[in-house]
Amino acid sequence: MQLDLLSPPYSTFFIMLIAFISSTATALINRKFIDRNLLAEWRREISAWNAERELAKKTGDKKLMAKIKKQEVRVMQIRAKISAQQTKVWLITFIPLLIVWWLLISFYGTKPVAFIPLLGERVEIPFFFWYIICQFFFNFLISKLLNIEMGFGTRV
Repeated sequence: MQLDLLSPPYSTFFIMLIAFISSTATALINRKFIDRNLLAEWRREISAWNAERELAKKTGDKKLMAKIKKQEVRVMQIRAKISAQQTKVWLITFIPLLIVWWLLISFYGTKPVAFIPLLGERVEIPFFFWYIICQFFFNFLISKLLNIEMGFGTRV
């Protein structure tokens, strides 16, 4: 028996496997290279600063507003550090994922790789959409299992 990775159901499961592997690798790299406790501390500091700034705006307290202005440079530096943390993972994973994506697109193109039954009809799903669906699903699942945030947030 020969596996036909170009046709469902084998293509469906093969793409799910690739999406699972790439999601897992990205999550593990994220966990390894991002100091989640430090990121959470920085976010709390920014949140407290934002709350004080809003209070100063609402009350018109000039003394508090001056204090907020003095802290603004530090907050901008913290935001830059948060971006740098997140960029590390992006830089490490982008090129390998781009290569995998390019190989899969050249292999599958617009061929249907999965299907769903919808109102008694068989609706075919092309590679692009199936991979995105699988990638989002596995990113969500793995981020919950490993207690990490795959986007721009952090979970503590």
